[in-house]
Amino acid sequence: MDRGFLPATREEWDRNYGGQPDFVYIIGDAYVDHPSFGPAIISRVLESRGYTVAILSQPDWRKRESVQVFGEPRLAFLVSSGNMDSMVNHYTVSKKRRSRDAYTPGGMTGRRPDRAVIVYGSLIRQTYKKTPVILGGIEASLRRLAHYDYWSDTFRRSVLLDSGADLISYGMGERSIVEIADALNSGLDVKDITFVEGTVYRTSRPETLYDTIYLPDYEDMCADKSQYAKSFRIQYRNTDPFSGKRLAERYGERLYVVQNPPAKPLSQMEMDDIYGLPYQRACHPSLLTQGEIPAISEVQYSLVSSRGCFGSCSFCALTFHQGRIIQSRSQESLVKEAVRMTKEADFKGYIHDVGGPTANFRHPACKKQELHGACKDRQCLHPKPCKNLIADHRDYRELLKKLREIPGVKKVFVRSGIRFDYVLADPDSSFLRELCTFHVSGQLKVAPEHVSDKVLEKMGKPSRAVYDKFCREYRQMNETLGKKQYLVPYLMSSHPGSGLKEAIELAEYCRDLGYMPEQVQDFYPTPSTISTCMYYTGLDPRTMEEVYVPKNPHEKAMQRALIQYREPKNYELVREALVKGHREDLIGFGPKCLLRPRHSQNSDTLSKQTGNRKKKTIRNVHKSMKTKR
Repeated sequence: MDRGFLPATREEWDRNYGGQPDFVYIIGDAYVDHPSFGPAIISRVLESRGYTVAILSQPDWRKRESVQVFGEPRLAFLVSSGNMDSMVNHYTVSKKRRSRDAYTPGGMTGRRPDRAVIVYGSLIRQTYKKTPVILGGIEASLRRLAHYDYWSDTFRRSVLLDSGADLISYGMGERSIVEIADALNSGLDVKDITFVEGTVYRTSRPETLYDTIYLPDYEDMCADKSQYAKSFRIQYRNTDPFSGKRLAERYGERLYVVQNPPAKPLSQMEMDDIYGLPYQRACHPSLLTQGEIPAISEVQYSLVSSRGCFGSCSFCALTFHQGRIIQSRSQESLVKEAVRMTKEADFKGYIHDVGGPTANFRHPACKKQELHGACKDRQCLHPKPCKNLIADHRDYRELLKKLREIPGVKKVFVRSGIRFDYVLADPDSSFLRELCTFHVSGQLKVAPEHVSDKVLEKMGKPSRAVYDKFCREYRQMNETLGKKQYLVPYLMSSHPGSGLKEAIELAEYCRDLGYMPEQVQDFYPTPSTISTCMYYTGLDPRTMEEVYVPKNPHEKAMQRALIQYREPKNYELVREALVKGHREDLIGFGPKCLLRPRHSQNSDTLSKQTGNRKKKTIRNVHKSMKTKR
């Protein structure tokens, strides 16, 4: 029976259920019952298995009683920071407090704590000493083992230890949360739930571990950053659900944090079942008086068609969170959801997106992945597409065609990003033609991220030549179609491997393109990415070679300013960067110059020759003034 929203207030619980809930789910977001929100999926999956779930959204972490609204759950507390990491949600890359929280009514800030899963877990433990606490969501997933914390600039323990929780369900947790629920429901003590794939637990009995790889000890990693680089390489090589081994990390004499291998991918039927659950596709009614939740407007009329990504960009945590194996929904499931969308009162005829981490990935990269998983030491697309890669857009093309033919649908957009190197690897250009014909509205956003091959190699991105080729083919296709549509590139500054030379190369690219991005993403070192490991250790964990890392805030400001060199406020930073990079040739009046000289400059000049000439002129003026006196 569909009872609408899950209970989010005590009154709703007493009216519709009563008694003791099986689970109380504490989340840092406002409660939105939509399949683009992780807590909605986990709670609906549990409900579909016969368990009752009470949603405790954004409790006041300063009050112990705030976690007691529903009393003690029969089985466990579930804890998630929400759809975003709470620290990324709160702080910009320059560590300044954000003025808006897209997952809170009215965009208000201050409704969740920093490091939310630690705070919520500790708050529960103050009142309920023995009730099982299970962490989930991206914040816990990416902090499941020892990690570098950018905001405090420290190396921190597993979040399992700092939160007082019993288990972490990492990655996409539908499989593991059901297994945990069934185990608890059967009467098994939470301390004995050590066998579920996709979970992390603690133990002081290392003799019980088998087929386990032991990572460097936490204390050793604190003392030597290279030990963390070695640990991260082992972790990265064991993210595959088919070949990944159990990992153990020691703290002190006998305490171990143990990561079980990842959960197996979901089948298409399982994906269809999960996304076919009775989501209300809206925020909970109790929140309506507090203002709209900005995040829902981005996904309200979007379709999640897949999860996982074999692109494996170094700065992206998806390899650690969703894995490299693509899991997709059937066309029938997506069409059914789209038809349901068209019946909603506010639907205007536009499906805003059809995709996932990468929109045009709809099946595993190769046949081998379906049976044996992804390769440990080879990438599917980097540095060049693997010879076993199956680059085929036919299924995605058919899906988009079916969606745009639904009565009431005016336009279907593709906004979640495409891998242009994968488009080029497909020998059939039909997808590019249909993309430009039907699914772009003036601008297509793509993510080359940089143009220096040195930086792109560290990013795990294709070379500049590949992106240049895609630009040409995109332009030619639009000319053939008689359309004026443009590419909008996402660019990143200050990624490991990028010095001033590479940043200036990127600025020259923007000059030649005649494009100045309105926003520039400075590299953000979030937990559990290759790039963050490079940032912290100065080593590429894949090769253990040293990497140049721009950490000085002033240098990072210069690199960021170079991409927006036309902004008047960036003049001094750009000029300083060009001088320090020995590229004064880019300051002048030539067509290739980035800056024009300022006439007001005195001793602070662009070159010694110009400086001496200006000083001589000033001295002559002073002499003349004295003579007149």
